[in-house]
Amino acid sequence: MIYNRGMKKILRPCSLIAAVLLVVGLGIAQEKSVKQVPAKPTVSVDGKSLFREYCAVCHGINAKGGGPAASALKQAPGDLTQISRKNGGKFPEDRILRMLKGEEPVAAHGSQDMPIWGAVFGKSASLTMEQTRVHAMLQYLGDIQAK
Repeated sequence: MIYNRGMKKILRPCSLIAAVLLVVGLGIAQEKSVKQVPAKPTVSVDGKSLFREYCAVCHGINAKGGGPAASALKQAPGDLTQISRKNGGKFPEDRILRMLKGEEPVAAHGSQDMPIWGAVFGKSASLTMEQTRVHAMLQYLGDIQAK
């Protein structure tokens, strides 16, 4: 190849630009992550309010799985409005209750990424209040099932 000073003047800035683009591209391609923070205590006993406070960040306000943190999860959150449809038209109340309490693992959550709300509610209230909140959440999930 013939040495050309003009070509050298062009290649040097192009190489620099390519290196910068590579570094920027690697920074953008980093995995998103969900910042885990302790759950705030709540005074609410309303299922819809509890859902919005504790679940909507992943499952979305409409419970269809499109919350702001959903894209950072390894597996997309499920559409909670389809639980009954996936169970022969019947809402599996006992199973969902066990999931909310952390007594039954949720396969899609892998290593229990979903917080166990029964335990969270229990830290901020009496046993009766904990049960009231878990059952309010359960009732809300039953109420939002697609018809």
